[in-house]
Amino acid sequence: MRTVGLITEYNPFHNGHLHHLRESLRATGAEVSVAVMSGHFLQRGEPALVDKWVRAGMALRAGVDLVVELPFPWACNSAPHFARGAVLALEALGGIDTLCFGSEAGDLAPLQRCAELLVEQESSVAGRTAELLRLGVNYPTARARCLAELGGVEAESIASPNNILGIEYLKALRQTGSSIVPYTIRRIGAGYHEEEARDEMASATGIRRMLQAGESFAAFIPMPSRMPLDRALAAGHRLDQSRFCHLLLARILRGAESLKDLYQVEDGIENRLFEAALRHSDYAALVDAVKSRHFTRTRVQRILCYILNEIRREEMQGFLSAGPLYLHLLGSSDRGRAYLAASRKRRRIPLIANYSRVNPQLRHHYGRGGETWLLAERMLRLELRATRNYTLLMQCWDAGNRNRDYFE
Repeated sequence: MRTVGLITEYNPFHNGHLHHLRESLRATGAEVSVAVMSGHFLQRGEPALVDKWVRAGMALRAGVDLVVELPFPWACNSAPHFARGAVLALEALGGIDTLCFGSEAGDLAPLQRCAELLVEQESSVAGRTAELLRLGVNYPTARARCLAELGGVEAESIASPNNILGIEYLKALRQTGSSIVPYTIRRIGAGYHEEEARDEMASATGIRRMLQAGESFAAFIPMPSRMPLDRALAAGHRLDQSRFCHLLLARILRGAESLKDLYQVEDGIENRLFEAALRHSDYAALVDAVKSRHFTRTRVQRILCYILNEIRREEMQGFLSAGPLYLHLLGSSDRGRAYLAASRKRRRIPLIANYSRVNPQLRHHYGRGGETWLLAERMLRLELRATRNYTLLMQCWDAGNRNRDYFE
């Protein structure tokens, strides 16, 4: 049962994702597709448009066979951590033969060259990147220029969003010694952040903009995937960014000192956050007031997610060092369930389908009282907290208990 892994956010699932799914199956010759998908908080530091169960349902209806959640510490983090966490998750599931990702390049060779440089010439890359940062170049551009100089590839192509992630996936495969074979397909249609649609292809960013503007976006969502999204939107079960902003302001205005122990809060940014919160009541204005050359927009957005979810620096560092200690199954097809049965003995960490059994499963796997068990319990508490907090960000909440992971 040849299986392809997909690393995704599906915010929301659209025609471009369907193309990625179909081309990944074709390119790899796989029979089964397994998606590792971000939960309620995403890589660029944004809460998802709709909850993780709606997004998983959209993917399953479009033909994805299995959707598991990438835990928060990796889902809402920089590209290297995001990629490493997703690769570790695919490895831990067992039986994943290939990984296929979309890229602007559509060619594995230049991306592999960059990944080699990041692994084999780490100190040279770090040194040259630091030089460029001192000259006033922002981090993504500095690293792209550095890799271009060392690897003989175009800086512009390296700096494009999917190529950046692709390089990080390849680097993570090398660093973890994974046997998963990488493939890439060329991304088609609207670019990662483009808001304008092309033919029947629109980016997730563009679809969210259409929704915000009250424009029709149905043509850009695969027909089978529309029902879960339509139901969620009709019920008001979608992100309300003004709620997100108000909760952030309430937390930040407790004082700059109260932020200093949180993950990524460093170099005095707590003071910038506090001053910005005193002056602004709009999320975009808040981010604009805090961002700088050193703190990019996406980095500031991620910090705001860490603030909302009260993630301590020491706690997050422990998670990142350990890697995912369990995975949450969000849904599966018949083929997905057949894959799970076939790969059960190769699975390295618990796969949680029913949260009512999560604590006994963690105790059974790690042994009660051990350091790893305690870390897994803390990781679980973070995931539950993130879900509860996400319900506070929704336009309308009428779905009962906020501990949704136990009831979905």
